[in-house]
Amino acid sequence: MMEAVEEAVDKSPGQILHDAVWFLLHTTISVVVLFLMVGAITLAGAQSFPMALAALLAFVVPGLAGFLIAKLRNDVVARYIWISGLIWFSIICVWVLDMPTGPGLCEKCGASDKLYLTFFTLTQDSGLIAGMGRLVGTWPALAMVGYAIGARFGLTPRQAEEDS
Repeated sequence: MMEAVEEAVDKSPGQILHDAVWFLLHTTISVVVLFLMVGAITLAGAQSFPMALAALLAFVVPGLAGFLIAKLRNDVVARYIWISGLIWFSIICVWVLDMPTGPGLCEKCGASDKLYLTFFTLTQDSGLIAGMGRLVGTWPALAMVGYAIGARFGLTPRQAEEDS
């Protein structure tokens, strides 16, 4: 029952800083691509855009950007930004859970109802975060995860095997 243990690779402080900067840049790129997509939908004048399609595009469009950037740069750091997505979503979830409920759509909501109605339902809304839970919490997290998956597929097979 011995599990394989990965050996730590010694990196210089400069290499660690380089990876950290590119991690931040890849995270930023994924969110910028998402907001450019949302801006394009808004400029197109889509008054009633389906939420399911928006969620799918929030995942796929940054995924394509991650794929293209990984093809160009062959940077393995890009495939780890899903961690940023989880951290971002966790922070927004804690913020929503800390909000008081009152008269309105989410009066007397429990914790699971607050989260479900704010981030996941496609037909209702909790009214928390001014009804922008998907835009602030769900879609950026989906963009980061999609970007990381796209980047993984964009790496050359040799590079992906070396870093696994």
